[in-house]
Amino acid sequence: MKINRILLLAAFTPLLFSCSEEVMDDINKEKNETTEMTADYIITDCGLKTAFETTGTDIAWYSSVYIEHSAGTWGQHASADKRVGQTSNSLMNNNWSSLYEVLKNLKFVLDKTDPINGTEPTNRWARGIAYVLTAYNLAVATDMWGEVPWTEALQGTIIKQPKYDKQSEIYPKIFVMLDSAISNLDMATTGLSAVDYIYGGTFANNKASWIRAANSLKARYWMRLVNRDASAAQNALDAIGDGAFTSAAEEMKFAKYENTATAENPWYQFLNDRTHLSVGQTLYDLMNDRNDPRMNVYFSLIGGTIVPAPNGTATETQGGTYSQSLLTINGATAPTPLMTYHELLFIKAEAEFRTSVASWQTTLHDAIRAAFASKGLSDTEADNYFTNEVTPRLLGNELNEILTQKYIALYEHEAIEAYNDYRRTGIPEMHNPNNSTVGFVNRFPWALSEMSSNKNVPQTDLDYIYTTKVWWAGGEELVP
Repeated sequence: MKINRILLLAAFTPLLFSCSEEVMDDINKEKNETTEMTADYIITDCGLKTAFETTGTDIAWYSSVYIEHSAGTWGQHASADKRVGQTSNSLMNNNWSSLYEVLKNLKFVLDKTDPINGTEPTNRWARGIAYVLTAYNLAVATDMWGEVPWTEALQGTIIKQPKYDKQSEIYPKIFVMLDSAISNLDMATTGLSAVDYIYGGTFANNKASWIRAANSLKARYWMRLVNRDASAAQNALDAIGDGAFTSAAEEMKFAKYENTATAENPWYQFLNDRTHLSVGQTLYDLMNDRNDPRMNVYFSLIGGTIVPAPNGTATETQGGTYSQSLLTINGATAPTPLMTYHELLFIKAEAEFRTSVASWQTTLHDAIRAAFASKGLSDTEADNYFTNEVTPRLLGNELNEILTQKYIALYEHEAIEAYNDYRRTGIPEMHNPNNSTVGFVNRFPWALSEMSSNKNVPQTDLDYIYTTKVWWAGGEELVP
């Protein structure tokens, strides 16, 4: 009898142990918290990363040097100014990875909100905002690198080596995304209670703002194509007419930085930590020739005067020799602009001039007013500047002055767009002597992570960044 009891207990023990393991597993589950993030919370993170990583760091800093807003006077950016090491595949590797990480997370949102197969099929506004941010990040990728993976990208282990798409095929997809954004934002929706870092408050309150952002971005991207599409300027005007920004209060920007060591504007952090950039001679000369009152808010003083650094030949220094940006010195919490109202007005002025719309000069005046206001200057100061300095330069030289004024207005945090404009138009004239001896940097080098893992990276010589423009700037595409 005793033996039977022992055998019964021995037989029951594994069942008891197994049952206990299942019970413990169940007890250890957190039943009050979701195991998967909803679409609108992913969007919040994507807005933050788009502003900080895509728009606010290396891509902008290198663009600022190439476009001669700044002179590189220390470290990697002194090398950039002298055209040393710019063909290195490690140069922009981190930014490439960050861009595709953001695009991957945005794809999660688009998958979740798919009307047929998604887990949040009625979260239409999250879907619309995801399309806006996807279009923005994809445009930065193709603008900087030219041909990039897209149609086969973001597939994980399904496609480990995605093909590279032509820029001429990517841009139509960007317009489709922005149209899809607008149509989704016009629908009834559920969800979307998370914080909106771009427009403040929650996403649910900002439907109209995101629609205006989408239309404004369409205008930007249509103007990018003026060398490739005869209707591009008119299409830009049509996008503006469909409902773009109507004031600076509606512009697309991240304004959530804090005056703490880990939450400051990245330009400010970069200045304090590394001090690689000084005021470029090219920008200074254009403003000085025009008696531009913005010099007092743009540039710091050295010994009581503005001392610009000669682009491409400056002495290497970490401060004290050349003037630096007051916008950054005083900008610990300055916003990161993804697209501003004054940029939109400059786009409109150029598009009107190209399509012979008589009001282009009035629009240019409005753009200068908006640019002055963005830096704390008055309409009166803008009006005097326009009358005395801009108007006389318009006679027979209209497009050059429109784009020169835009170039000045986009200093410093909008350097990416100044870089794009110069590559598109060649305005204003650059003066770095290394442009002649080595070359102007027309695009970024392929990322090291791609070179080591993707056989589809276009095969080029090391100098292609100097010799081959991106497609919309008139270059040949590097994939068949």
